[in-house]
Amino acid sequence: MIEFLPKQIECLKALATDSPFELVLFGGGAGGSKSFIGCAWQIQRRLKYKGTRGLIGRSKLDTLKKTTLKTFFEVAGMFGLVANKHYQFNAQSNIIQFANGSEILLKDLFAYPSDANFDSLGSLEVTDFYIDECSQVSKKAVDIVRSRVRFKLNEYNLAPKGLLTCNPSKGWLYNEFYSPWTTGELPPYMAFIQARAIDNPHLPPSYIETLSKLPEVDRKRLLDGDWNFDDSNDAIFNTDDVLRCFREPDGTGELFITADIARLGKDRSVIGLWRGLSLIQVIELRRKRVTEVAEAIKNLANLKYVKLGNIIIDEDGVGGGVCDIVKGTRGFRNGSKASHPERFVNLKAECYFKLAEFIEFGRVIFPSEYKETIVKELDMIRRKNPDGDSKLTVTSKDEIQRMHGLSPDYADMIMMRMFFELFPNYGKYSYV
Repeated sequence: MIEFLPKQIECLKALATDSPFELVLFGGGAGGSKSFIGCAWQIQRRLKYKGTRGLIGRSKLDTLKKTTLKTFFEVAGMFGLVANKHYQFNAQSNIIQFANGSEILLKDLFAYPSDANFDSLGSLEVTDFYIDECSQVSKKAVDIVRSRVRFKLNEYNLAPKGLLTCNPSKGWLYNEFYSPWTTGELPPYMAFIQARAIDNPHLPPSYIETLSKLPEVDRKRLLDGDWNFDDSNDAIFNTDDVLRCFREPDGTGELFITADIARLGKDRSVIGLWRGLSLIQVIELRRKRVTEVAEAIKNLANLKYVKLGNIIIDEDGVGGGVCDIVKGTRGFRNGSKASHPERFVNLKAECYFKLAEFIEFGRVIFPSEYKETIVKELDMIRRKNPDGDSKLTVTSKDEIQRMHGLSPDYADMIMMRMFFELFPNYGKYSYV
């Protein structure tokens, strides 16, 4: 008989049939028995609902079989299940088949370039799923798996259920679960259960002692379950520096407009009005036509008397159409040549590193009402290949979208303001 820990019981209750939660994140530190509860839940579901199909996924199938699958065998033994009697594991098909006809599929959920849309999961139908170490899996992969949860739900009157486990990370799980959980804004169908090493009394004291001796960042993350950490050397913006930028504008300087344009209607169009280096107004437009976005920029420029030469518009993709309509403005191409090509791969990278310099010295001012969005998005912008000696570059918008599940539109709008600092003499002196 398995005696579950209080945090594990809380997790199982959140995943119960009569619970309102469809997606549960369990974790927050090392030693919280994350894989244990995931495997136990899957076994319970397969035994209770015969003929159903679960999924256990991880970023790489090889790692899953070396780690999570071993935990599965241990937990199955604790349930009194005997291999090749109560269940069988087929190493060729990577399917665990139970005697009652239920099965568990083991899946590789890595975002391979050859299958960026996870077409390999296209015909899949499952009853529920468990994804281990989910911080290593993209939000898109999880969304695709969720869309496949429909197998025998009506037959057993079941609601869709999915369990994610992880250690603290600064990716999409932070944005989707942890951050809204701290503010009480987590959607009603989602649950976050913090489970740390100190919540597991079965861990040997030596394990806790080992975690306590780790370097500060690792100790905070793995022992304390601290999500507000940074364990990488690729950060461009220091959070404390960014937070100091949220203060009252100084009210001096020329007016500028920077506009990040939605690509193919999927993202937000974000228009920023600046006085000097103070961002004083933001207009966010969703699913608007090119003509509507262009009209919004022209109206703002006319209302505030902004010079054409002080307006810059993201020209990549459909943004080129906005530039064509608002004639005389500057088009920003992310991949265009930097002013210092010997140091930067492209103009976008140069502008982001210039922005980091200005933020470090407190030269940029942001309005407080956008603090959460701006801090979150600037944290997503990372240096690529930080240990190399190559030219400086930053993660692409597509990479950030895959990793975090959202597009850094506010960050890009802010970044473009640096164009006028790199090229201060650019511009015509007429108005829209």
